[in-house]
Amino acid sequence: MAKPAERTGGGRETGQDTPLHAVPPPEHVASLPGDGVRAVDRALVLLRSFREEDGPLSLTELSRRAGLNMTTALRLLGTLEAHGFIKRLPAGGYLLGPSLLLLGDLFRRSLRLEHHVMPALERLRAASHESAAFFVREGDQRRCVFRLDSPQMVRDVAHVGEAQPLGRGAHGRSLIALETGERLPVVSRGERLAEIAAVACPVLDSRGSVAGSIGLSLPLYRFTAGSEATCVPLVLQEAMAMTRDLGGDPAPLERAAH
Repeated sequence: MAKPAERTGGGRETGQDTPLHAVPPPEHVASLPGDGVRAVDRALVLLRSFREEDGPLSLTELSRRAGLNMTTALRLLGTLEAHGFIKRLPAGGYLLGPSLLLLGDLFRRSLRLEHHVMPALERLRAASHESAAFFVREGDQRRCVFRLDSPQMVRDVAHVGEAQPLGRGAHGRSLIALETGERLPVVSRGERLAEIAAVACPVLDSRGSVAGSIGLSLPLYRFTAGSEATCVPLVLQEAMAMTRDLGGDPAPLERAAH
């Protein structure tokens, strides 16, 4: 087990190169007055003003994007710089700072798929009263890794750990749908099993890769036009929400749904 990180020095470090773990957290965060909460909100807006294609941004441009006057923006940027969230170049431009990289790495290392999958499956089952499952790709197969069975007496039978080929059934097609250009969510009727219908949609991770496929399955006789109109948006909604939870961009899913 790794040893806890030690703080350097006895006082508060505010230098630009100070590691994230060396900066003590602010006290009484929960009791921030209104102005303090507003300052936090404005600082976050400044951070979100940066875009992937940007080079160093000037104070004027950051102020414009964040909708702040330059005095306020300068003060907030100084605070963010002190904590390593912003880096100011000698020429005066601003870049995102290394503390964000540390936080991103911490997010990725602490991420547990089941923490996001199981609540999503619970919501799907509660809203549809049908079986909900999550599949991942393993080479040319897809494997069920999480599943919640329908509370109804008549339901399809499947097992966690079960593997099936890609390209067949809603989940099998969903995992490669962004490669094949198939519309999302994927709907299948009696495709893998003659009496089963399913609706599935891929979930993306922070790299834009397919993390898995989430969906519903039910007996074909219950998959009426009304049931389909309920299940399809539910599955898409949960796939997009989980994608956001995993740090991904749901825009490709939304585009493929139209």
